[in-house]
This record gives sequence, C-alpha cells and structure tokens, in this order.
Amino acid sequence: MLFRIAALLSIAILLKQYSHVVCQTVWQPKDQFRLNCGTTMNATVYGQVWMEDIEGHFITDGIPASTSNQNSLLPANGDFLYSARIFTTPSEYTFSVTPGRHWIRMYFYPFSFQNFDPNWSLFSVLADGYVLLSNVSIVGELKTTSQAYLTMEYSINIASSSFSLYFVPANASNSYAFINALEIESMPDDSLADDAILVGHGEPSQFGLPGIALQTMYRVNVGGQTVSPANDSGEARTWIPDSSFILGAATGVIPPYNFNIQYPSTVPTYIAPVSVYGTARTMGGSNIINSHFNLTWIFPVDLHFAYYVRLHFCEIVYTSLYQRIFNVYINNQTALSGLDILAKVTAANMPYYADFVAPMLQGDNRLWLQIGPTPNSGAQFKEAILNGLEIFKINNSEGSLAAVPLPPGFPPIASFQPHSGSQRSSVVVYIGASVGIFAAVAALLASLYFLLFKRTKGGKVMSPAWRSLPLLSGSSGSIGSKLSKASLKSGTGSFVSSAPSNMGGRFIGFAELLEATNNFDESLVLGIGGFGKVYKGELFDGTQVAVKRGNPRSEQGFTEFQTEIELLSKLRHRHLVSLIGYCEEHSEMILVYDYMANGPLRGHLYGTDLPSLNWKQRLEICIGSARGLHYLHTGAAQGIIHRDVKTTNILLDENLEAKVSDFGLSKTGPSLDRTHVSTAVKGSFGYLDPEYFRRQQLTEKSDVYSFGVVLMEILCARPAINPTLPRDQCNLADWALYWQKMGKLEEIIDPRLVGQINKDSLRKFGETAEKCLAEQSIDRPAMGDVLWNLEYALQLQETSSERESSAVNLDACNPQLIELPVDQPMTDDSETNGPVTHAVESEEHADDTSTVFSDDASISTVFSQLVNTQGR
Repeated sequence: MLFRIAALLSIAILLKQYSHVVCQTVWQPKDQFRLNCGTTMNATVYGQVWMEDIEGHFITDGIPASTSNQNSLLPANGDFLYSARIFTTPSEYTFSVTPGRHWIRMYFYPFSFQNFDPNWSLFSVLADGYVLLSNVSIVGELKTTSQAYLTMEYSINIASSSFSLYFVPANASNSYAFINALEIESMPDDSLADDAILVGHGEPSQFGLPGIALQTMYRVNVGGQTVSPANDSGEARTWIPDSSFILGAATGVIPPYNFNIQYPSTVPTYIAPVSVYGTARTMGGSNIINSHFNLTWIFPVDLHFAYYVRLHFCEIVYTSLYQRIFNVYINNQTALSGLDILAKVTAANMPYYADFVAPMLQGDNRLWLQIGPTPNSGAQFKEAILNGLEIFKINNSEGSLAAVPLPPGFPPIASFQPHSGSQRSSVVVYIGASVGIFAAVAALLASLYFLLFKRTKGGKVMSPAWRSLPLLSGSSGSIGSKLSKASLKSGTGSFVSSAPSNMGGRFIGFAELLEATNNFDESLVLGIGGFGKVYKGELFDGTQVAVKRGNPRSEQGFTEFQTEIELLSKLRHRHLVSLIGYCEEHSEMILVYDYMANGPLRGHLYGTDLPSLNWKQRLEICIGSARGLHYLHTGAAQGIIHRDVKTTNILLDENLEAKVSDFGLSKTGPSLDRTHVSTAVKGSFGYLDPEYFRRQQLTEKSDVYSFGVVLMEILCARPAINPTLPRDQCNLADWALYWQKMGKLEEIIDPRLVGQINKDSLRKFGETAEKCLAEQSIDRPAMGDVLWNLEYALQLQETSSERESSAVNLDACNPQLIELPVDQPMTDDSETNGPVTHAVESEEHADDTSTVFSDDASISTVFSQLVNTQGR
C-alpha cells in the first residue's frame, strides 16, 4: 500500500514538473510557403516539403535553371538548392498572407547555367518597401565563409494581405538576379517585444517594433551544438554553436546538458527550444580568478545600424538564490546588473530572456558581449551563465538593411510597392540623423583640406582621400616633443640608446607621405591591421618604406601610436622592425617603417600562392623571432612585453630574415619587486595567454605562450583559430597539443614538409612548443630557453642533413661524423639546481646590438645541448 502511494506521489510530482510544457501549444504558423525555385519538382529537407514555384501563381517570369553538380557542403537532401530561378529584369514573387510579422528566408547557391556565370550576378532585393540587399554578389559573400550556399533571414511586419518580394539586377551588362529557395512563414504575435532596453539607459522603452524590419545576423546556441530547423519549436530556425565567437583561450566551462526544462507561462516554447535552454557556458573555476574576469563573445556587424539583441538564460546548475549573481555588458556598457536568474523565475530549469537595443553608429564594427560576476554581490560563487543569444539588425531611416546604399540610378523605392507607412521608430530616426550629421561633418572637413592643402602630381590635382582623425590636436611635433623630454635609460644590462637613433623618431611631413604613396593609392596597400592600412611607398631620397596610416574608426588610437614611436625610437635590434619616422600633421597618425620585401610570415604559410618555406627556413625564422622577443624581454631595465605576438606581426625581409613588428600594444615589464603588470586584456584571437586573460596579469610568459602558438602555426600551416573546422580542431593550440602529447605530432604537420624534417629536430621543436603552451605561466620557459632549444632543433636538422650528405659521398671524402650530445628535457630557471652562467650569443650574431647578458644571470641545463665542436 505504501509503495502504491509513493508511486502516485512520484507521478504527481512529475506531472507538476512538466505541466508548463504540456499546457503550451506548439506554434502553428498561419502562413507557410516553402518554394523550390525554378523547378516543377518538390523537395523534402528536414521533414519539410519545398514545393515548386508555379509560374503565374507566385511568379510571372524568370528563367528556370538547374545543376547536377553534387556538393558535400550542402545540407542532407539539399535538392531544393540544385535549382534556381534567374531574373534578367526586375521581377517579383507575390504571396497572399495574413497581416502580421513574418519570417522571410532566402537561400542562394550559385552555379553556372548556360551563359549565366555566377560571378556576373549582381542584384538587389526589396520587400514591402524595405531594402534587404543592395548590389550584392553572392559569390563575393561566400568567399568570406566556408559555406557553399548562403541563407538570409529577415523579419517584416506585413500590413496588408498581399506581400511582394522584388529581385532587381544591377544596371550592368550580363548582370542578373537569382534565387534557389524561398521561405515565408508567419511569426507568433508575441515572439518579439517592443520593450527592449536601450543599452546604456537601463530602462525598457518602446522603440517602434511594428514599424521596423529586422535581419537575423546571429542565432547562437551557447555551449551547445547546431540546432536544425526541424528541432526548433515550430519556427524552423537554425541555431549555431558559439565556439567561433569566443575571445581568447579562456572559454569557460560547458555544464552537463539538462533537458528537464520547465517553460513558465511568460516564456512560450517557441521563444527558444529545449536544446538551447538546456545547454550553457559558465565561467568555470571562477573562485580562483579575480572578479574582473569576463567571458567575452565578439560578433562582426555593419556600422551605422542599431541591433536588437536577445539573450537567453536558464539556471541549469544551481537551485538556490544568491549562488550566481552576475552582470551582462554589451559594447562595454552595462546591460544587466546583479542578475540572479532564479530571482526572475520561480524555480531552477526555467527559461528567462531579456531584449536590448544597441546602436552601432561609429567606431568598432564588432558587437561585444560579456558576462562576469557582479563585484561585491555576496554571491556564493563568482560565476555567470549564458544559454543562447540572437542578434538582429534594425533597418535605418531609409528603410534599408543593406550594408551599402542602393546603386545610383536605381528606380525609386516607391515604385516597388512601399509598406503601409507605419511610423519609423525613434531608434531608427536617431540613427539616420546621426549618420547624416557625421557624413556632413566628414564632407566639410574633406572640403576644407582640399581647398587648403591640395597638391599636384603629374599635372593632376590629388584628391583628398584621407580621413581626419579627431583624436589629435593637429599641432605637429607634440609627439616629438614628448620623446625629446623622455628619459632614455642606458647603462649596464640595458640596450636602449642614449639618444634617438637615425633609424627612428624623425618627423616626416604629410606632403612627403602623400607623394610617397601616390596619395595613398589603394593599389599600394600591403595589408590591413588593427591600427589601419599599410601602404608601400618611396621617400624623396629613394628609400622604400611601409607606411601605416591610422584609421579613425580603429579600436587602436593615440595611445598605441605614441607607444610604438616611443619604443621603436629607443630600441635597435637586427630582429626588430625599424621605425624610420612618423607624421601627425592635419590630425593624421602615420608610422613609417623599413619596407619588408617578403611581408608577413603568415602569407608564406597559408592563404596565398607564395612559395612554401622549407623546414630549415622555418626554423631560422623561429630563431630570429625568438631573438627579437628575447631582446625585448631582457634589453631594457624593466623589459618590454610585446602583447601581440602572431604570424602577421613577424615580417620577412628580402633574405627571409625575421623581424618582430607592431608594438602598439606593448607594455613595460614589471619592476623588480613585482611579478606581473596588471592591465586590461589586449591581444589577438587564438594567441592570448589563458592565464593573462583570466587574471588580467601580464608577464613576459604571456609572450611565450603566444610564441608557442606561432611555433605550431609554422609547423602545421593553418590559422590559430579556424571556426570552419570541427570543434576539436578549431583552436590550433589545443589541437596541436593533443597530438604532441600523444607523440604523433608528425601526423598534423604541413604536408609540404613531409620527408624534410629530421625526427629528432621535430621532437625537440614539439617539446619546445608544448612548454610554451603550458596552462600556467610558471611552467613556461623564458624566451632565452626557447631560443636555445630552437637553435638545438636547427642543429639537429643540419647535422642530419650533413650525415645524409656524407653517407652519399662516403667513399670520396670519408668525413668524421661528430655525435650530438644526449638530449635533455627543457627546463626553466626555476628548475635548475645550483648556479650556472649565462651564455653569450654566437659570434655569427654579434651584430645584434651587442646582446650581452649579465654575469649573475642563470641558465638552464638545456644550454649544454648546444655544445658541439662542429659549430654552426
């Protein structure tokens, strides 16, 4: 009897737990059109039927096209993408719909058909008076992704019973528009709310949602896997993993999946599926880090728009209040403060979501999202959690969602059946007015410059292609005066010049740089970095230079400009790039360097058609880079930490000699009584020291970690972060360490190196990189140790080559082979027993600004590895 009562109670409890889910009805859209364009065949994908787009029913013209080319990158049963409808003149799809907000999804898979080359396709798309796409090249868009097809999703509030979608080819010969598949589906009335919080203001406010269109930029399942349309609560959305958007190596922890989700009455099931709320990413181990550590995601977006951001939360780990209290930041502004999810709902495992509007009018074109523990909150754990997020672009005041304006001569939008005239939101008007004022001011400044400072070259007036920088006062020489007053250190153990050298610090006039770069001709661009574009130029005296011009919209500005000048004016080394001069006239920030004929190291590893580097060349480049970094760490009284070591900041001259560049983020090292420098986290994806990211404590070992990533990048010839690869291969450091620890590093090396590398040389190289990538900085070697081990790896390689050569010619010359010393494991100074002396660089490199080491320094036992009577 008692057993039966217990069983009935258990059933009652289970029914109560799931009552919120059972009582809610799965969303059934009123309108649902899925068109397999350009064919008379239906297609079934993810259990959804895509019907033919019958001429005269939905479309009145267009050319049906199809291809038989199979593509492994298309979704399973992707038959709906193997056909298309092509338009050579403005054409429209028309649908009879129920008034209300709808999803519009367009699918593009470019393929050749008869005389239609997909590279010629350039077109615009309009819907209900909104501009969705403007002069877009689908082939061009796909080049920036690893996808074979492109999906564009929009949300439009349709005011009438008829809806039209217009495809307008560009006004150019051979240009055409096309569409492979089209989806129109009504949305629940309450799926989007008009009470989002304007970031930076803190209170919910109406922003005119009924009168705006949205474009889906990102829909992310944080901590989880891809969610297909078939598994999305009736709204047929796709959710993607968040791993490719996380900043740095500190990625937090993914807790165990929890699918016991109980939807409250305030959160319908169609807001987000269980597979989103049941997965998450948390801080992980946060009680051992400082309270300023945040989990950070970065999303590239288009400037001059506002963004509707929806964040999804569900407490799937803790069950009591005050266990997890955290803040949410959007673009470095507080969006939510002191959030305890359990205070917003009635129990654990219940979803909660919050909506925000984030204007992105100027500055960085990346939307930053961060979560971190609320300082001094009294919470039991220093923790934060996020389950999912959605980012939508809001149309501007012109009704456009396109990143570029409509082309000149485009027919008036009114001729494409404008929407019913619902009033634009205040946010949209604010954006439009701000952009207009910004454009007017920019035009005025450009006009003034043209009138006052225009110069001629070759009989032609040079147009003012530059853009002014309001960061500076505009008076020339202010940086120079600061440098002249700076106290330049000198003395024993310091290699900072006692006076500015002829290789750095001189002022170069803006007029000379205009001449040198042919008015900053875009054809002379060598590359684009965080500070701005780099141009090839030639000064009046014939010196070839690289001219780095600051971009006013860059996240790097005056501080980085000043830091680079001050550092490079004082530092001289064979393996550091030389600063020739700088310019700050007319509110410009320009740095001028020696021209490096072979450009960044990365271009010689992958992504270009440059000749491949052999193993010996790669080792020599590693050694040169390590020498430059070792000099930075030991050359000045307190040392200098580079903070942005990566393959694009290692440049190669005409002899493929490596030089470390880009010192805008560099910091002076800690004083003798300190172990670290406390500073905000700066650096590059994939190269950031995880300990520095967590603790915001910068040391020379942070450069060592970044250099370890560079070593693996050189060996494997692939990016540090590649979000297109499977999850376990996305992060190069983690992936390469996995193979190194298994003793199978040779299985992931650059295929072009197969058969070139001596196994002992590879083993020593792998051990060195592994030590550099240690999780804790105390376990990493100093850069001096790294340098010596790389020298040893090169010596192993060269000795192996000599032995092979000697074996071939043994009968002719019969040389005596000298055995290498027994290999010993690499250690750092803390592991050395007893006093030892520091080595001096070999005579071969004696011109490296007389790099001398103090007599009382220590050296690892590993230095004995280089004792070889053969020499190098």
